[in-house]
Amino acid sequence: MTIDDPARPDTAEPRTTEPATAGTQPAPGPAPDGVSATAASDGEPPAEPGSGARPRGWSALRPLVLRLHFYAGVLIAPFLLVAAASGLLYALSFQAEKVVYAHELEVPVGERTLPLSQQVHAATKVNPNGTVTAVWPPAEPGATTRVLMADPDVEEGRSLAVFVDPYTGEIRGQLPSYGGSGALPLRTWTDELHRDLHLGDLGRNYSELAASWLWVVALGGLALWLGRRRRNRRSLFVPERGPKSRRRTLSWHGVVGLWAVAGLVLLSATGLTWSRYAGENIDVVRSQLGGATPAVSATLDGAAAGGSGEHEGHGAGHGAAPAQGPDVGIDKAVEAARAAGIDGPTAVTLPTEGKGYVVKETDAQFPVHLDSVAVDPADGTVIDELRFADYPVLAQLTRYGIDAHMGVFLGLFNQLALAALALALILLIVMGYRMWWLRRPGRPAARGAWRKVPPTMLLPLLAATALVGWFVPMLGLSLLAFLVVDIAVGAVTKARSRNRDRDLTPSV
Repeated sequence: MTIDDPARPDTAEPRTTEPATAGTQPAPGPAPDGVSATAASDGEPPAEPGSGARPRGWSALRPLVLRLHFYAGVLIAPFLLVAAASGLLYALSFQAEKVVYAHELEVPVGERTLPLSQQVHAATKVNPNGTVTAVWPPAEPGATTRVLMADPDVEEGRSLAVFVDPYTGEIRGQLPSYGGSGALPLRTWTDELHRDLHLGDLGRNYSELAASWLWVVALGGLALWLGRRRRNRRSLFVPERGPKSRRRTLSWHGVVGLWAVAGLVLLSATGLTWSRYAGENIDVVRSQLGGATPAVSATLDGAAAGGSGEHEGHGAGHGAAPAQGPDVGIDKAVEAARAAGIDGPTAVTLPTEGKGYVVKETDAQFPVHLDSVAVDPADGTVIDELRFADYPVLAQLTRYGIDAHMGVFLGLFNQLALAALALALILLIVMGYRMWWLRRPGRPAARGAWRKVPPTMLLPLLAATALVGWFVPMLGLSLLAFLVVDIAVGAVTKARSRNRDRDLTPSV
């Protein structure tokens, strides 16, 4: 038996190997062909030789799950390790951003706040070449106002944020800003590192591959851990103590994975929504189920109809034309929005040709406040309203999941939870490689494990695998690659075995 054999009591001490003496059984020889030396590890023991009994249920499925978990762990773990390390940096960047950019973000609290129009004017004076697209009033006393501009010197997809003291009109600084959460350069850098390693579309393949396999590895590991035989339930939730050994490492690996599995699966699912290939399939399914995220309509009467096309409050990006005609001004627009129930932290998108103001709540922390209204710049009337409570349930759940993945859903607690999950995943990967190293040259399960699965289980499993592989292409393609590698390794092993047998066969 191996040191992690479930047939042994969890509290058993490691045994030393003693030479065989009279009255004792000699050490067992090599395992028969097709039976792994670790076949009984972490789950049900194999059927007795010659019994003719075909494994059923989990006993039949376990070797297949173990082999898949092993291959995914060895070959996909490097991608998961990079994703976990960069995700850890991203989770910590929220608080680091407040320290690094404290001068731009914070000001002494004054007696009265200047009108937003004056603050916008102050921002345009320091950057006359920029086009104001949105304004973020201060979310709390002592915070600065952000005036977002489309600037030819700023990378496309980003805005130039001019930070204005709302009490004095002083310009506190200018920084590129990205996304609806207003990520500044430090957080933007870690976000791009996590998403694509700063390699653009090519780098996004790494993060999609990691997200595609994370839930498979996590749920497979959970099944293997729950399927182990154990003397008491405590060892299911608490790692065992004792001298350093593969058995103790396995205990830590299983317990840490058990506590982290729900969060890891959530990260995998929400991460796939941003992916290139699986993300497109997810969007199609969401639309067909009526779960697409709605947007307030800011189209003015007489303008060409069409979807808002706005994302994260930055509808007026590079090249957007400012609105022409009468304008009540940003202060009147915000006043109309407040009267319509828009409260708390807000973002104001300025009107463009054929569209009015959009004033939306930006409080993504639970309980979220994400209502929005559109205001006609000609007379300050509210022309459309959208309440978060009116979102389809699937759209609400999607928003919750994405905000949790981004670390804004529960504020600091959310960010600490992300950091803990990242550390847990790093620890799981390191312990997994350690167990592999300690077990060498053993195998996790014999090849051909699928042959032991009854057809009533195998056929639905193959159909489900094909469907998931089509829906999550990076998972399907890499799984096919695993099969090719496994077949090639098996062929090489058989060829070496035949050559070795031929060399050992005495000539007549």
